[in-house]
Amino acid sequence: MLERLEIRQLRHFSALAKTRSITAAARSQGIVQSGLSNSIQMLERELGAELYVRGTRPLRLTAAGEALVGPARQAIEAVGAARRAVLDTQEVLSGRLRLGLTRCAQHMLPLARHLGDFLAAHPGIDVRVCSAAEARLIRMVEAGELDCAVAALPEKAGRLRMFPIVTEQLTLTCGPGHPLANALEVSLDDLAGQHFVEVPATWASRKLIDETFRDAGLERRVLAEVDDWTLILDLLATGTGLGFVPSRLPARIGNGRTPGVRQIPVSNLHLSTGVGVILPAYSETAPVASAFARDLGVRDDHGTPGARANG
Repeated sequence: MLERLEIRQLRHFSALAKTRSITAAARSQGIVQSGLSNSIQMLERELGAELYVRGTRPLRLTAAGEALVGPARQAIEAVGAARRAVLDTQEVLSGRLRLGLTRCAQHMLPLARHLGDFLAAHPGIDVRVCSAAEARLIRMVEAGELDCAVAALPEKAGRLRMFPIVTEQLTLTCGPGHPLANALEVSLDDLAGQHFVEVPATWASRKLIDETFRDAGLERRVLAEVDDWTLILDLLATGTGLGFVPSRLPARIGNGRTPGVRQIPVSNLHLSTGVGVILPAYSETAPVASAFARDLGVRDDHGTPGARANG
């Protein structure tokens, strides 16, 4: 009897269990309410048990329904994994890659080269790039609006899969005319009350720096917030203030535009910034996203490795 269970019915039930609403579940599955209700009734007949209590708001699962939630999710993921395992063996990829990028990722990785090589190897793929802050990109991957993102990795993964790619030290940087420019080393206390040029407060690296000063009980003035690393270097070069920037950033994007920028060690302070690939659950990951992640060096073991990288 159970052999007749359909993955479609389990998907509909899983949506119902997640939303606790026939209306919301039907909308998430792209079908009418009656279609979802009929699908779940068929599933109940196959199982010989009612899965939810009729007439309750919010909808409440029966004991049998609660017991089915985990196995249903596992079955859905297993089918998705099987489908993708087959698709991944196909030589020709086609379709669209919706890729999210942060500005930090664009400076820390040769993404133009990676994208160019990827498109040359898979001419049937179109790429749509969205640039935004880490938090927004993560929400878009969770909502299925992006296939993957290259950004700082959050502390909590949820059902997302995170793979670190590159990590770099954040280094105190200033222009040649700054009073600290010729210091061989400074302490964190020396930076109290100083003026800083910073990335926006929503960026992971900014949160890390703010947390560091807050934990030390030190105040500083953020003179300017800029969402572009090139402009930050230009401002620092003019002596506008101090800034913590990725250690290799001046060499990568200076191109002679920021001569004399100084990088100063801060004693007993080790801050790092990093980026990685953020993918949906394996069963929800498009083959094109898996292929692009592999091109970036990700070894996808189909798991959900929670990883943290400050960025």
